[in-house]
Amino acid sequence: MSSADEILDVVDAADRVVGQAPRGEAYARGLRHRCVFIQAKDAQGRVFVHRRTPGKLVFPSLYDMFVGGVVGAGESYGEAALREAEEELGVSGLPAPEPLFKFLYEGGGSPRQSWWSYVYEVRCELPVRPQAEEVAWHAFLPEEELERRIGEWTWVPDGLAAYERLKAFRSGGSAGGAGGSGGGGTRGRGGTAERA
Repeated sequence: MSSADEILDVVDAADRVVGQAPRGEAYARGLRHRCVFIQAKDAQGRVFVHRRTPGKLVFPSLYDMFVGGVVGAGESYGEAALREAEEELGVSGLPAPEPLFKFLYEGGGSPRQSWWSYVYEVRCELPVRPQAEEVAWHAFLPEEELERRIGEWTWVPDGLAAYERLKAFRSGGSAGGAGGSGGGGTRGRGGTAERA
């Protein structure tokens, strides 16, 4: 089964399940669904950063400071967070990612991009072997370097929205909730990212 055939729960503005659809159809029709974003840090506190492969269904070849992905039909956010973190990092035996906050991402594009996004964090002290079909390049970067790279590299817009909210959350501000656009345009330099 290809990733486009994976069945997702379709949800409403309150994150209640209202139906199901294959992933490819959810993207093509702009159906709201669920995603998880996991910030993985190594023992030194550096953040796992990667560039997505060109064959990705969504945001190909862009940089991301989260691992994660869609929540499958009937799957909890927590189950999806652990599954996605282990799959994308290429490890097994991670501790359960810690849930931080949830927000409704609404990006641009046609059709409109919209998904409930739960942000987690996890410490990964295991040697990583990222999936070659998901990750074209990776490194653990200190926070200061990550901040510098935001202005230099083109980032996935939903991850950038999650990262900005994560910074606000860690500084004691508001991070979650519905509403508020997550962007949908550029991350750093390099033009607009549209849903593929």
